[in-house]
Amino acid sequence: MDILEFTLALIGGFIIIVYGADRFVVGASATARNFGIPPLIIGLTIVGLGTSAPEILIAIEASIGGNTGLAMGNAIGSNITNITLILGITAITVPLVVKSEILRREFPILFAAMLVVIILISDGELSKLDGILMIIGLCVIMYWIVNVALGRRGDPIDAEYEAEIPKDISNLMALFWLIFGMILLIISSKLLVWGAVGIAELMGISQLVIGLTIIAIGTSLPELAASVISAKRNEPDIAIGNIIGSNMFNLLAVMAVPGLLHPGAVPAMVLSRDYIIMTIVTLLLFAMAFGFRGPGQINRVEGFVLLFIFIGYQVLLYIHESSGPATG
Repeated sequence: MDILEFTLALIGGFIIIVYGADRFVVGASATARNFGIPPLIIGLTIVGLGTSAPEILIAIEASIGGNTGLAMGNAIGSNITNITLILGITAITVPLVVKSEILRREFPILFAAMLVVIILISDGELSKLDGILMIIGLCVIMYWIVNVALGRRGDPIDAEYEAEIPKDISNLMALFWLIFGMILLIISSKLLVWGAVGIAELMGISQLVIGLTIIAIGTSLPELAASVISAKRNEPDIAIGNIIGSNMFNLLAVMAVPGLLHPGAVPAMVLSRDYIIMTIVTLLLFAMAFGFRGPGQINRVEGFVLLFIFIGYQVLLYIHESSGPATG
């Protein structure tokens, strides 16, 4: 195999994964709404899961093949990309004003998820028990979010989800899009992992860095499309809410997959570099979006700051990889 074939697999996988994720979210959301689940609950849970579905499928495919560095890199790299690249581009396109109290309450939960994960992997190992504890943590957080949402009807984000969740899709068509979207996600995940591992082996790049860069950017494309569209429709809370929800799923669902399917060592650079950077950019997002004295806001200048951080992180990865590839 040559690099052209692996590159075409990546490009094809990215195209399929964007469309597949969109159809999966539409099918899942419409199915849930048809069963009477409130749009706010759908938006905060099912949509978050749907936008993280590409990362979850890739983590499964990579872990089955023993490529745990790729799976871990995808989870952490997607979180960094979501905040710096996705929200950066979105805020440059349309400044984001955050009014939702629910989102303000989700920030501490996101930090709690980050704390749980770093405690579990700080020994340098991602074990099966770690994976189980992450899934339990995800279930606890989802239960908390549902209860908060039920008690906060009328929150600004409620109206935004009410307008966005499909209303006129039949049960049969919703089920079709759900299954069709999942099939596309499975196909695209296989293409992406095959192409990414092939490029890594041919070019001598660590699978961790491939996961942190090419795969993280590719699997964040659905979030980019959703955030920009939401911002242009004057739904800034959804734009940021999707990122917060997706990042929580990446930490607790995607990171759990290699632990459950292929336990092993955590690449050293994850602990000494990538997790630290993810924490810093998450704190930066909190400082911008929380709104300590009124609505939070991510303006265009802050959007450019986030985008420059993304570029700087890519340069840092290149420098580290050039000086000596990390294992994994």
